[in-house]
Amino acid sequence: MTQVQAIASPAPAAHDSALRGWLGVAAVTGATFTAVTSEMLPVGLLTPISDTLRVTEGAAGLSLTATGLVAAFSAPLITAALGRTDRRLVLCVLLAVLTLGNLGAASAPNFGVMIGARVLIGIGIGGVWAIAASMAARLVPEQSIGPATSLVYSGVAVASVIGVPAGTYLGAVAGWRAAFLVAAGLAVVVLVATAALLPRLAVAQAVPLREVLLLTRRPQLRTALVVVAFLVTGHFAAYTYVRPLLEKVTGVGASTVGTLLLVYGIAGVLGNFGSGTAGVRGPRRTLITISIPLAGTVLLIPMLGGSLWLAVVLMVTWGLSYGGVSVTTQNWVFAAAPDAREAASSLNAGVFNAAIALGALVGGRTADAFGVTSAMWLGGALVLVALTIAAASRSSKVSELRR
Repeated sequence: MTQVQAIASPAPAAHDSALRGWLGVAAVTGATFTAVTSEMLPVGLLTPISDTLRVTEGAAGLSLTATGLVAAFSAPLITAALGRTDRRLVLCVLLAVLTLGNLGAASAPNFGVMIGARVLIGIGIGGVWAIAASMAARLVPEQSIGPATSLVYSGVAVASVIGVPAGTYLGAVAGWRAAFLVAAGLAVVVLVATAALLPRLAVAQAVPLREVLLLTRRPQLRTALVVVAFLVTGHFAAYTYVRPLLEKVTGVGASTVGTLLLVYGIAGVLGNFGSGTAGVRGPRRTLITISIPLAGTVLLIPMLGGSLWLAVVLMVTWGLSYGGVSVTTQNWVFAAAPDAREAASSLNAGVFNAAIALGALVGGRTADAFGVTSAMWLGGALVLVALTIAAASRSSKVSELRR
């Protein structure tokens, strides 16, 4: 009996270790949710922000552009500068930066201060994106890396479900500044949870910036990053201005826009988990599959969005397709650089956030010059370019590179 007990005794310890690992993944998911909510809040608040700060809607969209540009540059730089620093400590510091940025945005007396606050948010976002996926991969066993990565990137989709629509509703009820205050409070809560739930995650070897950039010599990684650039730029050229589009084309008010964004977000969560498993097995093929309805939806919504019910259908389709983009592109990056996950993730984060910034910028310029509907046409065209590149590229047996 003693021998049997001795043999069986490691099982509870293994179970506790697995539980701690998944709790850590949950904390990292909270960080991605907080970062993306902070980044995307202006999408649902664009109209009142522009009214209060006395700028055009296109100019107000620069609050998203500035954040994305800073995140794009900070992601690889932070990864290189971190060295072997404990990633739990790094994540806590990044969440503190997000807190300060949201407080600054909430109290901004003019557009200049708003941009300064959004720069702080960009630094926090760039760092969180750069390390989140690789942290998840270190917290769970090898066979659970795919589900853990999907869970971490569900924070992106759930931010669309809860963060952006909630911010839109809160902005309508209590003013847009209240939405940024709540985001700051959320960052504090997640910071405390991160400090309590994550183990120490020291890095065995630092990766210099030169080695991070040299990863772009790998053909599959380079192709993935180019596809991300066009796809995400196209999406955000359209999505950043979805509120004024829905107000002008569909003729709905702020509360209905919030409901439509909520519908979009719920569909995005489903799309995230639906693409997660398929994205691990064949990320390129999965990205091609979800890009087809994404391009179609963005191109159709200016023509068919005049009907509220058709607008609902299109927003659901948009959410389902785009919801799988983050996790699928991350899996493609992991497959192309399995020996340098954090460095490759930082490049993906940099390109992704640069594309967010560029999308908001070109969408805004196009909307101001030719009307908000034209931003949708531009977005759809860029998604079609991404789809063409992904379809024309050689697979190089991506699935064999996966691990």
